Amino acid sequence: MPHPTHAPPLPDRTSAPPAALSLEARLAATDAAMTVRLEAAAVAYEVNTAHIPTVPVDLGDVVALPLTPTLEPPAPYATPVAALLQRAHHRLLIDGWCTGALVDAEGARCLYGAIHHEAHGDQSLASRGLQILMDAIGREFGGDVDSVPSFNDGFVSGRIPLRMLDKAAGLADARLL
Repeated sequence: MPHPTHAPPLPDRTSAPPAALSLEARLAATDAAMTVRLEAAAVAYEVNTAHIPTVPVDLGDVVALPLTPTLEPPAPYATPVAALLQRAHHRLLIDGWCTGALVDAEGARCLYGAIHHEAHGDQSLASRGLQILMDAIGREFGGDVDSVPSFNDGFVSGRIPLRMLDKAAGLADARLL
């Protein structure tokens, strides 16, 4: 025959019922419970996504100094095409970048418009600047881009087009153009 177990003790009916928690205490308890749940979810997310490969971040996309452009352009490159591309880059920082037009109503320019503006009517210089820009775009994005305007219009912000213009200026300077 099995051994009998003891019954749980009966509650003491002479003591007062527990006091109701205040709103602050209930909010603190809920906050603590949610923190525990969020920490558990974060660990589960890390475990579940550990097998997914990641792509390293290009710091050129993250760090952009100076945060506010100055009115004076930086020390210019010594070569004419590199200096043109640098001036065009500075023009876009000052006047703004746009898509779909050479110059929009507020005075912002596209890549093509900024290069032609800074070439001051020298079509040969503008053409060489556009060619170097296309070379830099081809290095970064492959040969799928057919023109500077189509590249410019493929973005909703000027971050990448401005970065490519800066890279093209460095490329032109390295080639002594």
